[in-house]
Amino acid sequence: MMRHSSTHAAPVHAQAGKRAAPRAGSFVGAVAKSRETTLFIVLLLLIAGTALARPQFLNLQNLRDVLLNVSIISLLTAGMTVVILMRHIDLSVGSTVGISAYAVGSLYVAFPHMPVLVALAAGLAIGLVAGGINALLVAVGRVPSLVATLSTLYIFRGADYAWVHGGQINATSLPDAFSRLATGAAFGIPTLALIAAAVLIALGVYLKHFRGGREHYAIGSNPEAARLAGVNVERRVMAGFLLSGAIAGFAGALWLARFGTVDASTAKGIELQVVAAAVVGSVAITGGVGTILGATLGALVLGVISIALVVLHVSPFWEQAIEGALIVAAIAADTLLARSVAKRTMRKRDHG
Repeated sequence: MMRHSSTHAAPVHAQAGKRAAPRAGSFVGAVAKSRETTLFIVLLLLIAGTALARPQFLNLQNLRDVLLNVSIISLLTAGMTVVILMRHIDLSVGSTVGISAYAVGSLYVAFPHMPVLVALAAGLAIGLVAGGINALLVAVGRVPSLVATLSTLYIFRGADYAWVHGGQINATSLPDAFSRLATGAAFGIPTLALIAAAVLIALGVYLKHFRGGREHYAIGSNPEAARLAGVNVERRVMAGFLLSGAIAGFAGALWLARFGTVDASTAKGIELQVVAAAVVGSVAITGGVGTILGATLGALVLGVISIALVVLHVSPFWEQAIEGALIVAAIAADTLLARSVAKRTMRKRDHG
């Protein structure tokens, strides 16, 4: 009996030691592995550093400006995230925002008493049409998403220029109830930010807890394996582009409320900021990895950098350089992480 107990005591003790080791470094390990945690720390360091250099940075107006500016970008980034998760990209979001904003403004010119909900629904419907065109090109026509959405970027923008024909919608054409989407607040938080937060939370829950959301990840991780597992890849890709388009159309209506004045050049080039925010937010451009929280934090980091440069009186040209550097850093980090995971997997297999 004594010999039997002693032979088992050593392994138990060794296992206890092995279990205790990860606990000691669990916090550091969690910070290193959690991309959202890392982004949050970077965000805090940015705010703290700017506040030390310019104490006036930490005022309510700057906070409000950051929330208002990031609200629309974060919405577009969330829609882009769904598409990127499946190894695709949607470069037409900026043009969709532009044509949607002008369309909703034109509706208000024709129908001044149109309810706010109808205006938002109109923007969403226009985005759905744009997303549907992309979906058909990519999922049915088998056109690479980069080519398809680059084409529709120019098509939608060209249609916008032809329609606007040098015209402009001004804030005076909008009812106060619609403008209050950007100027109003609840509990001190801008209404626009609350609307964006509600959409982001709903989309985050969908991706994490619903089968359709998990299928986006499965397709991005391995499209053929997802197909063999019974996932209707084409239908899910179509759903992703429809969702991205709908969010872009909805964001276009909010853009009109935020800025009041729109023309044919509205939101031109914003798709590059959206892609940057997604990549900085650790949404892997190779698909299958990323979260709505990470994408939102990426948009917040870029938004804070933009405001910080103004406060620090730094040339705005540096903003694009910093965005480019962050994209390179994010992609490099993804590559290093992927290699590290691959090496660990190989070691486990060899050990087994």
